[in-house]
Amino acid sequence: MSIKKLKEKYLLISKYNTAATLLEWDFETHMPKKAAEKRAEVIGEISSKAFEISISDEMGELLENADKEELNEVEKAIIKVGKKEYEKFKKIPKELFKEMNISSSKAQSAWEEAKLKNNFNIFKPYLEKVVALTKKMADYLGYEENRYDALLDLYEPGLKTSELRKVIEPLRSFLVEYLNKLDKGKKTNNSILKEYFPIEKQKELSLRALKLMKYDFDAGRMDISMHPFTTTIGPNDVRITTRYNEKDLNDSLYSTIHEGGHALYEQGIPEGFSGLPIGDGASMAIHESQSRFWENIIGRSLEFWKYFYNDLVDIFPEFKNHTPEEIFKAVNYVERSFIRTEADEVTYNLHIMLRFEIEEALINDKIKVEDLPKIWNEKMKEYLGVVPENDSEGVLQDVHWAHGSFGYFPSYMLGNLYSAQFYNKMKKDIPDLNEQISNGNFEIVLNWLREKIHSKGKMYEPGELVEIVTGEPLSSKYFIEYIENKFNKVYEL
Repeated sequence: MSIKKLKEKYLLISKYNTAATLLEWDFETHMPKKAAEKRAEVIGEISSKAFEISISDEMGELLENADKEELNEVEKAIIKVGKKEYEKFKKIPKELFKEMNISSSKAQSAWEEAKLKNNFNIFKPYLEKVVALTKKMADYLGYEENRYDALLDLYEPGLKTSELRKVIEPLRSFLVEYLNKLDKGKKTNNSILKEYFPIEKQKELSLRALKLMKYDFDAGRMDISMHPFTTTIGPNDVRITTRYNEKDLNDSLYSTIHEGGHALYEQGIPEGFSGLPIGDGASMAIHESQSRFWENIIGRSLEFWKYFYNDLVDIFPEFKNHTPEEIFKAVNYVERSFIRTEADEVTYNLHIMLRFEIEEALINDKIKVEDLPKIWNEKMKEYLGVVPENDSEGVLQDVHWAHGSFGYFPSYMLGNLYSAQFYNKMKKDIPDLNEQISNGNFEIVLNWLREKIHSKGKMYEPGELVEIVTGEPLSSKYFIEYIENKFNKVYEL
């Protein structure tokens, strides 16, 4: 049977991917600095081998023949997703794929050094190379309206730049207006989170949060990296990283909860899907909806802090002088800040809109890499009314462009919209949800997400999935309602 042979071929590819992913994880967490260049070449070689198999004529024949057989729903989904990926990546020359893997690994090392030394010029030539290769890749993939569409489709299947702009415009209008409204609310601050907090104690707090979320430590682990990330090495091996700042409790705790949300999604995909085209999240935005759901909707809620308060005081006794309500207000402090990963829920999407505008212009040759620091600062002034003091706090703050992940950033914004819509449906399905969270029953949250979203893997495209789960297409109205309901309480409007 062709479907049996096809599955075997996918599992072979997944073994190569496991080796490459493990090397990439080590690259970012434990590898000696001087090993970067040669390691990048090894990763490129292994990834290329997997890529060659995935676009081989044999793979194409297996997909065609398997499609003619009697298949169940899961097998039909494997063929559907597999064919789309095959046809997409068959367009990309093997040498270009290999060159991109090697160049992005080298660019990551250059980015880390540039960020550390606050020197964009260290990163510039490497980024120019990655951008040039990304443009080539987009041209091979093909597009109808906009070169950027080819890249968007890699992360959010079917989404067009023109459609994205239709979502962005009304949302931007609301956010700018609402920010001005918050200026008139009761002043709050987050100074209680900006004291000195020893890293070992922060680690303990983060671990307790992950345990509360039901992250499976027998199928994962937590390490440290410059930029927090989640990676699936293989079946029952979903790892996360976080980072620590001794003078900011917010950073590590919410980075950990965010990555924990990603990891729970990966750990919840059926084991039988592992290594197959459906053994992944529905899209990057759906994946972001899960991380943002846990980080913001759960982790920054008053109900969460009513329960987690005792853990906080146990590790940091100084917080006994503050109430859960005070902590709730502190973790939801709104300000026009420089750093995306530290941005609050009200300003966060403005950070994403800025990145989208810049990378769309870059991919379409409207601007050059050398102009990025200047353009970044101009956009920050326009969107958020602040200008970074240096490039490390500005154009160098994210690793995504070093990876060649152009088209990824909009996923964060769409993830916020999806998460609010899922939350709206969850509240209808679990009427006493807030009470359950206050009592520490986070399993009821995870079980709902597992049943409705995680268990589906990549069987459905994101647009289909959101309709299956909520009964309607994606809408920004639930996010807007959620923001107003929450922050009107924080700022006592």
